[in-house]
Amino acid sequence: MTFEFYLQQFEDILNHPENHPTYQDEEYFQYTKMNWSRMGRWLKRFELSVDFQQFIAGVSQKQQWIIITEPWCGDAAHSVPMLVKMAAQNPNITVDIQLRDSAPFLIDSYLTNGGKSIPILVVRDEEGRDIAVWGPRPKACQQLFLRLKEAGKDFSEIKEEIQKWYNADKGGEIQKEIQSLLGK
Repeated sequence: MTFEFYLQQFEDILNHPENHPTYQDEEYFQYTKMNWSRMGRWLKRFELSVDFQQFIAGVSQKQQWIIITEPWCGDAAHSVPMLVKMAAQNPNITVDIQLRDSAPFLIDSYLTNGGKSIPILVVRDEEGRDIAVWGPRPKACQQLFLRLKEAGKDFSEIKEEIQKWYNADKGGEIQKEIQSLLGK
């Protein structure tokens, strides 16, 4: 689906959670409300570095960026708008949003340590071959997550620290990682 359609579905979940079984769970619904706000903030405030802008402008081969996500995912609320804004810089790049928990279950081919962690970015060439895979979060953020988890922190503490990391980083690491992946 297009990013615009994803936003419409996201908004429909917020306005009519009764039509979406997953979001009838109050916890998922609250995550989704918070993620809508976070995503909107990144869509307004995320700025690409000059280095990344120059890099992405130089992508001359057509690419499809498939982003596997869900509205309830906290990491996706940060990364998805950033990835979409990156791709929008070059007409050779199209974006396709795929939901993790809906057919065709593309996530099953892109597990992280055996789990269905999201978001996942799959970059494909014109022939549909995978040329890069990224996710579910920037490496430094993932290391923080693992350290906190190993230290026995509860999920609410981990979420708060991850949120602080994203806010402080402002999308710098994801740009570096995508540039590194695609620059090979």
